[in-house]
Amino acid sequence: MGISFARIITSVLFIFIAIGFYTPAWAYIDPGTGSMLFSVVLGMCATAYFVLYSLFIKLKGSLFASRGLSKDNKTFVIYSEGTRYFPVFKPVLDEFERRKIPLVYLTSSDDDPFFDEKYEYVTGEYIGQGNSAYFKLAFLRADVCLMTTPQLDVLQLKRSKFVKHYSHIFHSIGISVDYHLFGVDYYDSVLCDGEYQVPLIRELEMKRNLPAKELPVVGSTYMDFLAAELAGGGGGLLSRNDNSVTVLVAPSWGPDGLLCKFGAELLGHLSKSSFNIVVRPHPQSMTAERDVVEKLMNDFKDYENISWNFDSNNLDVLSKADIMISDFSCVMFDYAFLFNRPFIYIDTEMNIDLYDMSDLDETPWRYCVVKEIGKELNRENLSDVVQIISEIGETVPQNVIESAKDVAWQYRGESAVRVVDFLVAKQKEVSEC
Repeated sequence: MGISFARIITSVLFIFIAIGFYTPAWAYIDPGTGSMLFSVVLGMCATAYFVLYSLFIKLKGSLFASRGLSKDNKTFVIYSEGTRYFPVFKPVLDEFERRKIPLVYLTSSDDDPFFDEKYEYVTGEYIGQGNSAYFKLAFLRADVCLMTTPQLDVLQLKRSKFVKHYSHIFHSIGISVDYHLFGVDYYDSVLCDGEYQVPLIRELEMKRNLPAKELPVVGSTYMDFLAAELAGGGGGLLSRNDNSVTVLVAPSWGPDGLLCKFGAELLGHLSKSSFNIVVRPHPQSMTAERDVVEKLMNDFKDYENISWNFDSNNLDVLSKADIMISDFSCVMFDYAFLFNRPFIYIDTEMNIDLYDMSDLDETPWRYCVVKEIGKELNRENLSDVVQIISEIGETVPQNVIESAKDVAWQYRGESAVRVVDFLVAKQKEVSEC
C-alpha cells in the first residue's frame, strides 16, 4: 500500500518540467484559465509534498527498525492507541483468553487497564507513543492485526509488509464514514456494528476504485462492554444530593466541534440556569485544542453550577445525566441506547469536506436518525437552550430509539464471539496462503 519510488520521482519531475517549460508571454490568459492553472500547480506541489513526506517517514522508520518489536511472527495482534480504547478490545481479549488462544496486545498507554488484567494466554506490551510506536508497528510481524486506529497507510501509521491481514473495528456506535478522509480505505477488513454501514463503505470503494474489503457484521464490542458494565453496577449510578437537573455537555473535538464553535456562548446561557452543568470534553480535545478547553475552564471557573469531567470511563457521568447536549459526537447514541434518555444536538455547520462522508451521494444514516431521537439546536435558537431543556421533559420516543438501536447495534451481547470467530477463520486462511 506504500508509495513507490517511481511515483515519487515522476511527481517531482513533472513539477520541474512544468516549471521549466514556462516562459514569459504577452498572450492574454483569462482569469478562469489562470485560476485553473494555479490550482493545478498548487495541487501538484501538495502531492509532491505528501509523497516526499511519506518517503521521509519510511526512511526514518528503516533507520529505527532495529529498535522495533521482536522479529518473531505473531499469530494475532491487537494495537490500542490509548486507555480510552480498552473497552473496545476488552471483550475480544476475554474471548481469546476463554478459548486459550495466544494473542499479543500492544498499547501506547503505559497505564493501560490491560496491565491490571490476569491473563494467561493473552500477553501485552507498552510500545511507546506517536512515531515511536508507529516505527515499531511498521515492522510488525503477524498473521492478523486488529486495530481501531483510522487512516492506516495514510498518515504516520503505515502497513507492515510482514502483516498478512489488517482488520479495523469501530470504537463508537454509529461510526462508518465519519472518519477523516480515507479512514478505513487501506484495511483488509472492517468489522461492522450493523448492516447499514456496509453500503456506505462499498460506495466509497467504488468511487475511489479500491478493492472490496471484507465487511462482516459482528455487532459492537464497545457497546456490549458498556452494557455489561451497566448491568453489573459499573456505571456508578450514584444518588444525587438534590433534585436538580444535571445537564451533560459532551461534544466531539476539532474546529467544527461544539466547544470551538459555540462553547463560550452555550456555557454563558447555561451558567445562568439552575441546572448542574457537567462539561466532558472529548479526550482528543486535550491534545488538539487544549487552549480552547483551558480558556473555557478559566472563563467559567467562578460558576458553582459548572464542573468538568475528564474520567477515562464515561459510564459514570452518562448515568448521572438527566439530559445530554452534544454535536456530531457518537456519544449521543451511547447515551440514548443505554439509558433511553433525551439528548440535544447542536448543528455546528460541520465542514464535511475533510471526512469520508463528503464523497457520498446521500446523507449517512446517523445524521438522519438523530433528527428523530434528538432535539436540534442551532445558531438561531441557541439562546433558548435553558427553556428547551426545561420543556424537553422525560418523554423519549422509545419505539424510535429501539428501532435505531436495532439498526446500529446488531447482535447485542454476541460481538466478541463473532469478532474472534472471524479473526480465527481469517488467520487460518492467510496462514495457508
